[in-house]
Amino acid sequence: MTVPTGRRERKKAATRQKIADTALRLFLEHGYDTVGIRDVAAEADVAVTTLFSHFASKEALVFEQDENFEQRLTQAVTGRAPHEPLIPALRHEIQALVRHCTADSAAPIWHMIDTSPALRKYEESMRLRHAESLATAIAADPDLPQTTTACHAIARFAIDAFSLAREAADPRAAVDEIFHMIEAAWNATSPSPGAPGTASST
Repeated sequence: MTVPTGRRERKKAATRQKIADTALRLFLEHGYDTVGIRDVAAEADVAVTTLFSHFASKEALVFEQDENFEQRLTQAVTGRAPHEPLIPALRHEIQALVRHCTADSAAPIWHMIDTSPALRKYEESMRLRHAESLATAIAADPDLPQTTTACHAIARFAIDAFSLAREAADPRAAVDEIFHMIEAAWNATSPSPGAPGTASST
């Protein structure tokens, strides 16, 4: 996520972080279903309207890194060096996200998510949105002539790799194993040398 530089932007980012940290602490201490939006706002010493100006829903308070993760995934595509292969760049970013989400400090948070139907549903919708953004970034790259279908499939596979690896006994090894399969699938969809580009086909 872009680091805010102006005073107003820094203050806004600090308020957002304070709300998110307060919400997470209350959720972990008292239970996600027990704590309400007004409880979070009161504890963070902000108005409810201020809270909603930063977070669209109660579920979003738990996933405050949502936008940052989405940007990192798309930047793994758009920020690659010229001629840098796509799949290794994606694997590197997914590995970094998995390391972040499998740290010991994250375990209580994921336990809370896994035991809450509302949070599981939100996380699923978030993964679909991330996959759509990633697919759009891949399809827009003129150096990647795969079909639209292939771009969407690979994006979904990459996002699912994160979820599968997070639950694996050895997350790093799981990412590597899954991306070996993803790379094989991606290469299988690459047009043969000299074949006309098909990036806009379905």
